[in-house]
Amino acid sequence: MRITLLGAGHIGQTIARLLADCGDYAVTVVDRSPQALAHIAGPAVGTRAIDTAAGAELLAALRGQDAVINALPYHLATLAATAAREAGCHYFDLTEDVAATRAIKSLAADAPCAFMPQCGLAPGFIGIVANHLAQGFETLHDLKMRVGALPAFPTNSLKYNLTWSVDGLINEYCHPCEAIRDGERIEVLPLEGLEHFSLDGIEYEAFNTSGGLGTLCETLAGRVRNLDYKSVRYPGHSALMKMLLEELQLNKDQETLKTIMRRAIPSTMQDVVLVFVTASGMRDGHLVQEVFARKIFALRDDGEEPQSAIQITTAAGVCAAVDLFREGRLPQRGFVAQERIELPAFLANRFGRAYQQYRQVESIC
Repeated sequence: MRITLLGAGHIGQTIARLLADCGDYAVTVVDRSPQALAHIAGPAVGTRAIDTAAGAELLAALRGQDAVINALPYHLATLAATAAREAGCHYFDLTEDVAATRAIKSLAADAPCAFMPQCGLAPGFIGIVANHLAQGFETLHDLKMRVGALPAFPTNSLKYNLTWSVDGLINEYCHPCEAIRDGERIEVLPLEGLEHFSLDGIEYEAFNTSGGLGTLCETLAGRVRNLDYKSVRYPGHSALMKMLLEELQLNKDQETLKTIMRRAIPSTMQDVVLVFVTASGMRDGHLVQEVFARKIFALRDDGEEPQSAIQITTAAGVCAAVDLFREGRLPQRGFVAQERIELPAFLANRFGRAYQQYRQVESIC
């Protein structure tokens, strides 16, 4: 299968390595930075430098390809999907942006190829887990989805290090969040809904952020009483972010905030991804609860390229989706929601097994 991968950042490099090493994919990586492409080039991976914000150049890069994986910033998702449709190739991405996903769904309406956005961690794997748990109840009351990409060793006041895209991080902190409450679809404010919980003896907080639900509000409409998604951080993070975004009004000057964060907050490869989903409802006349919990840690083996937990989980998500699609286990045209993937099939997949290999917390699966 001929794959063009858009984006040669940390996530893109991991995706390219996984697909090229398995032997079933001919991978070409496209990016605007020759320096980034130099880190990824090899005998099994082709590279091509173009302006990834130019529709005509994207279209030329996608012609003749079977599929495209878009690992570019979220604001380029609609442009990339439009080029994929014109080129006639299947489309996969990692976006958390709600508006972009809605636009891609419209593009997919009568398309001869498949469009499957939101294939990473959250949205992505978290939706697969939540939908799987939902099927185990006769009446589904509450479905709570919590995900954190956290530094393993927080040292600053925010108790946070940069583990993924600053653009994506600020985007999910600044836009309304979808939810279902008492059976009705609603929007709630980002950074609100603060709650605290502990796992493995560590205290966390969680609060509303945008995009993590993916398309579950539509999929589970009429089936669930309450559904929400929250990002997990260490205690105190949300109060400081609200001060920056609301009191200092940097939500109206996001580029300045991004510049500050890139300059002042170190990135780290020593991170941990936390996935925590709870579902409750009626089964056989009894009120019961099911929990799925995982922690996935960074890899720093001697002699191998370090891999952060967010690299491992995000790349595993989209690679498993592409692999299951190639095997014919997903619809081959139109819009494909990430929860169409069955959790057992995902965890059994050669890429999805990353979520099994680094299991630290007991779960139902």
